[in-house]
Amino acid sequence: MKQRTVTKMASVLLAALFLFVAVQASWGHQNREEHAASPLLEEMVKLNSAFTEIVSGVALGDAERVHKALEPLHGTLEKTHEGIKTGSVHIPKNQHNIKEFVKLDREFHKDLEKLAVAAQQNNQEAMLKLTNKLLGGCVNCHRKFRQ
Repeated sequence: MKQRTVTKMASVLLAALFLFVAVQASWGHQNREEHAASPLLEEMVKLNSAFTEIVSGVALGDAERVHKALEPLHGTLEKTHEGIKTGSVHIPKNQHNIKEFVKLDREFHKDLEKLAVAAQQNNQEAMLKLTNKLLGGCVNCHRKFRQ
């Protein structure tokens, strides 16, 4: 790889890592009972675990690790959206914008699918870009919808 590409990749990964740490820190005060009570919180816990592996996998160029990290997320979108319909999911902030939340969540999961494809293809550059985009999406969503 050219030196400029390596430097660019390192910079983007560092920025993604900072975003990840910020998002991860925001979950520190949740307890296990709260996680079990809401499909959304269950999804967030799974995303938190997945991104620990995703960031490491992307940093190490380990596409298989990235792909495996995404597996536990299958079905979480559907559970969360069903919870929104039944009322078991509560958005702590800006509840009146639930349609925007649903839209952002669908877009986020589409990007997770793209990341899975990039990992299957061992496309390092695409994995890096998508990971950065996804982590930015986490921060954006938390700012809009989380206390």
